[in-house]
Amino acid sequence: MRVGILGGTFDPPHIGHLILGEYAADALDLTHLLYVPAAEPPHKRDEAKTDVKHRLAMLRLALADNPRFEISQVDIERPGPHYSVDTVRIIARQYPDSDVYFIMGGDSLRDLTLWHRPDELIRLCKLAVMRRAGADAYPSMHEDSIPGLAERVTMIDAPLIQVSSTHIMERIQDGRSIRYLTPDSVRTYIEQNHLYQESVR
Repeated sequence: MRVGILGGTFDPPHIGHLILGEYAADALDLTHLLYVPAAEPPHKRDEAKTDVKHRLAMLRLALADNPRFEISQVDIERPGPHYSVDTVRIIARQYPDSDVYFIMGGDSLRDLTLWHRPDELIRLCKLAVMRRAGADAYPSMHEDSIPGLAERVTMIDAPLIQVSSTHIMERIQDGRSIRYLTPDSVRTYIEQNHLYQESVR
C-alpha cells in the first residue's frame, strides 16, 4: 500500500489542491491520498482561519468524487503545536507496512533545514516534491546537513497553478466571481454560509 499526505489549511480548498493531488497520486501510484487540514500550523499562528467545521465540510465536498482522496483529521483531533514529523508518525502507525509519502512544494524542500526534526521526518517517510519549471530545488541540496536526504526524495513534475486560497478570499471580498477556481459544490457552500465576507487585506 502507498499512502500520500498532503497538508494545508484548505481555506478554502481549490482546484490547485485537487490537480496537484491527482498528479501526485498518479506519479506515486498511491492507494490513498490523505488531505490533512491544519488546526494550528506552527508557522501560521497569527493568521485567522475559517472555523474547522466549515473547512472540513468544504474539503469533503471537494474530494467527494475521487475514491483515492480521503481526509485525515489527525491534526484537528489533537492539541498543538502540530509539526509535520508528528503528523507523519501518527499516520504511519495507522497504515503499518505501507510506503508513506509526504507531499510538498519545492519551496518547502529548500526550507527543510528550518523544519522541526527533519532528519526524523525522512526516516518516517519519503518526500514527494512537486517540481516546477525554473525551480531550484533538487534532492541532494541539503545532503550535508540532512544526511540521506537525496535517497528519500522523489521529484514530481507538476503544473504551475496560479490559484491560492488568499486570492479566492480577495475575489469574494471584492464581489467578484470564483467560478472555476473551486469545485461548484464548494462555491455553493461558501455562498450559502456567507464565508470570507470580511476583508483579508
